[in-house]
Amino acid sequence: MRSGDQATFKAMTMAGLAFATVLSAAALMVAVNRPANAESVDTSTTTTVAAEESGEPLGVIEVVASDFAFSPAEISVEAAGTYEVVLDNEGAVLHDLTIGTSKIVAEPGQKASAMVRLTEGTTEIICSVPGHKEAGMVGHVMVGTTTETTVADDHGAAPAQGPSVTADENAPGYELRDPRVPGRGEGPGVTLVPGGAAGGGDLIEVELVIEEKLMTVAEGYQQKVWTFGGQLPGPVIRTRVGDTVRVRLINPPEAELSHSIDFHASQVAWNDEMTSIAPGEEKIYEFTTDYAGVWMYHCGTGPVLHHIANGMYGMVITEPAEGLEPLANEFFFVQSEWYLGEQGQISSLAKADKGAPSPDLVMFNGIAKQYLDNPVQIPMGEEVRLFVLNVGPSIDSSFHVVGTIFDTVIKEGYALVRGNLGNYGAQAVDLSPAQGAIIEMKAMEDGLYPIVTHAFNFPGRGAIGLFQAGDGDPLN
Repeated sequence: MRSGDQATFKAMTMAGLAFATVLSAAALMVAVNRPANAESVDTSTTTTVAAEESGEPLGVIEVVASDFAFSPAEISVEAAGTYEVVLDNEGAVLHDLTIGTSKIVAEPGQKASAMVRLTEGTTEIICSVPGHKEAGMVGHVMVGTTTETTVADDHGAAPAQGPSVTADENAPGYELRDPRVPGRGEGPGVTLVPGGAAGGGDLIEVELVIEEKLMTVAEGYQQKVWTFGGQLPGPVIRTRVGDTVRVRLINPPEAELSHSIDFHASQVAWNDEMTSIAPGEEKIYEFTTDYAGVWMYHCGTGPVLHHIANGMYGMVITEPAEGLEPLANEFFFVQSEWYLGEQGQISSLAKADKGAPSPDLVMFNGIAKQYLDNPVQIPMGEEVRLFVLNVGPSIDSSFHVVGTIFDTVIKEGYALVRGNLGNYGAQAVDLSPAQGAIIEMKAMEDGLYPIVTHAFNFPGRGAIGLFQAGDGDPLN
């Protein structure tokens, strides 16, 4: 493990498994360190600092950042003036403390400080890293009052109230995502090296460059999306059991955030390849594909909910060692949710963090209704194979194609096979977040076949498309 990774692991250990949850930001005891000539201070829940007559700072205020809270979140000082503010980042990712026009930035496991002029009244403190304020990194400095401040028991979460977003008729059109599945070891940034693995097996090399970019996720709605390889979802990576996959993950210097990657198809320690990398860093994530299936990959940097909800996910297909029966028509569908932020901004973590999820959009392959506008062409009477994955992050899918029956379903290793005893079929495939399936079906006549989740409060929000068999007209 690199020294940088060790430091990150230490910080992650201090935060526990905070990458997967939102921590409480309730105000605790304020830790205020004083110069040698300062008066004694009260270290109760709300601490005050007496005024200084000298030219030295009036005090040293230390704030601890974890993933994702400030402690203390509520600070009271008696007098306006200059204070040394120290940010101690015990989190696993970069945080800052922004107060007025001052910003103090600290790497994981590090401290940073600055002289900050505090004026009378109440000033908000936040972490300005995108999504971190919404995750609970917010507090206040109150100057000129010793009144104890009551903090609502919101468990550190921002109010579950997302922005009201209006469609922008001038938003650029979306870019249609081709749902055809690449071959094994094919696709942008993917290279198959036969016999290239250390044990003599095949090696699949993948280069994934993280890109934070503007993208239209539905007609009239443009968001700042965090992506793997500039795509939403990220590139489909196709493998077979026994392959070695070597992923070079690159977080470019121009990125705003730390990111990471977690391949559900792998068996590696969370605190090894899955640790976060800061802008300008890269790392190698290597694993063998020991089990067949349709697997999710995603960013595991906290808050994980936000990194997934803002676009950082993709699909790995691992076929059995002997491969699947060749079919001419194969397609992938990744179901996901979007919680709209302001136009041109990131998605709303406040909306996504509600106990009862109510996404603004539910979509296949990153764009609402794209396959309703652009039906996917399939042949009539021939087997079609679908690789389906629900990445959530929070709601279930009931994947269904109207007018068809699934004759083959392999869901999380359990198989319904064509021609089974009794000739059973399936009408829908239930997928919780992070579950995938391989589905085969036929369109028995020319016509249109809607693709939906049969949770029918969501097709109207974008989880709908069309297969077109033949010319699409059963009467022609």
